Amino acid sequence: MQYEPPVLESAAGPHTIINGKEVVNFASANYLGLIGHEKLLESCTSALEKYGVGSCGPRGFYGTIDVHLDCEAKISKFLGTPDSILYSYGLSTMFSAIPCFCKKGDLIVVDEGVHWGIQNGLYLSRSTIVYFKHNDMESLQKTLERVTAENKRVKKLRRYIVVEAVYQNSGQIAPLDEIIRLKEEYRFRVVLDESNSFGVLGSSGRGLTEYHGVPIEKIDIITAAMGHALATEGGFCTGSTRVVDHQRLSSSGYVFSASLPPYLASAAITAIDVLEENPNLITKLKENIAVLWKGLSDIHGLTIASNPESPIVFLRLEKSTGSQKNDLRLLELIADRALKEYLVFVVASKRSTLDKCRLPVGIRLFVSAAHSESDLMKACESLKKVSAVVLRDYN
Repeated sequence: MQYEPPVLESAAGPHTIINGKEVVNFASANYLGLIGHEKLLESCTSALEKYGVGSCGPRGFYGTIDVHLDCEAKISKFLGTPDSILYSYGLSTMFSAIPCFCKKGDLIVVDEGVHWGIQNGLYLSRSTIVYFKHNDMESLQKTLERVTAENKRVKKLRRYIVVEAVYQNSGQIAPLDEIIRLKEEYRFRVVLDESNSFGVLGSSGRGLTEYHGVPIEKIDIITAAMGHALATEGGFCTGSTRVVDHQRLSSSGYVFSASLPPYLASAAITAIDVLEENPNLITKLKENIAVLWKGLSDIHGLTIASNPESPIVFLRLEKSTGSQKNDLRLLELIADRALKEYLVFVVASKRSTLDKCRLPVGIRLFVSAAHSESDLMKACESLKKVSAVVLRDYN
């Protein structure tokens, strides 16, 4: 409670203002660099003039506006799914969709590294939750084998596997092809959160299914927040018409929340248009990730825990202090000194007491297509210098 995070005084672009000084920003998930994009601003301005700011009602009670339907159709067309449903808030998408389909007595097998939005959805579902080791397919197979044997006699048991495409708490990418194989072998359904992969993975940004070459219809439920690559807000769930229609009647975040402000839906449509017109944004993002990876590969006392193609570069301590609290204190000290001494803004993966994630803490760098090579080199050099000093003093 005593920790006061830095306050941004300008847009959360590749550079931002903190305490009156311009800093290089690696703390915002602006993957495609669309924050402040001219076309998005024009789209929002037009929508504000036409619709005003809010909708003043849930979707089922006079809160549905034509731009919501246009946005849902745009997402479905882009991903190649039959239907989509918009939510007003990115995080509520996950913890509304999961309890909508999973009830008391149902079985959910879930990766131990999922973010808090998914954890909350699991809690609200009141289902039986079984965790497997993070991104470990051998552990997943053993878990599926065990729970299937234990529940062989239970009839009408709905069974789900819940994973993230790019894990927010590690930067790892899920091996979807193997997950699909196990899903079909043990007859489970798959819920996939694409919040950090939508607009990022695959040759055209269509996410983990494109990245692995898996037909999207093999995924039962896909959710994603739009506050990352699309640089807007809200979330969506996409899949079959039956999956979407059920949520329109039974998903609390959709039924009871005022609908997404129209200008944000308009911004999401425009962001997908920009992505389709500029596939080079994904190429540039991949190049920037590779540069940062190379620059941080030999950083003293820290190791890169994330996937080489993940837009989240995740640094962990090579040797833990033995206490997560002390690990976090060290990492926060590195982040604070990088900001104060070198004007490079990175953040430690500080967690709320509500967050039950079992993975080690680390420093997260969100890479953007809008970062220049000098931004990336500055981050590498400053983190190397700071970590060497901080960890030497600690030891």
